[in-house]
Amino acid sequence: MASNTLIEVRVSPAAHLTALMSEASVAEGLSLSEVAFTTQVSVRVAPGSAGYDAVAAATGVGLPEKVGQVAGEVSGVSVLWLGPDEFLVTAPEDSSLVSTLETALGENPGQVVDLSANRSVLELSGAKAPLVLRKSCPADLHPRVFGVNKAITTSLANVPVLLWRTGEESWRIMPRASFTEHTVHWLIDAMTEFASDPVD
Repeated sequence: MASNTLIEVRVSPAAHLTALMSEASVAEGLSLSEVAFTTQVSVRVAPGSAGYDAVAAATGVGLPEKVGQVAGEVSGVSVLWLGPDEFLVTAPEDSSLVSTLETALGENPGQVVDLSANRSVLELSGAKAPLVLRKSCPADLHPRVFGVNKAITTSLANVPVLLWRTGEESWRIMPRASFTEHTVHWLIDAMTEFASDPVD
């Protein structure tokens, strides 16, 4: 009963900005939304260890091996590479994921921590999304460099974020929850020019 009550009253970091994001979305080329209550689990485990192999198997998609790599697909379990022994496992809302990974790690050296409330997950989509991101993101977003299912740590509007290209025209932006409002307002402002009628 208690857990059900918590689910009923919880509020996502960008819930109060839903209407603003919807209004800012442009019919041709841009939309902004929150992917609320995404499960996010931090995993620290050394490559080549028994714990690494066990956790990799438990994810069902393995663990990425180098910077930028993502194992899995955004529609299910995905694992983002954060460092040689650090990974972020994400999934659509899934209360069993943390316990599954904890069980897999067992007594092996390593760490599994639920970070679902640590970051918000924003989704910017549309053909013009890279033009918005380039206004403040220092990373090279050219498709030859930043392909689909690549994720890196970078910055946007002077805020540290995880940036993940989930599709040809879709990107996930993951700031700390406390920076959600700042990030959303910056994105809305950056989208404004694309809502204007073109000048002949």
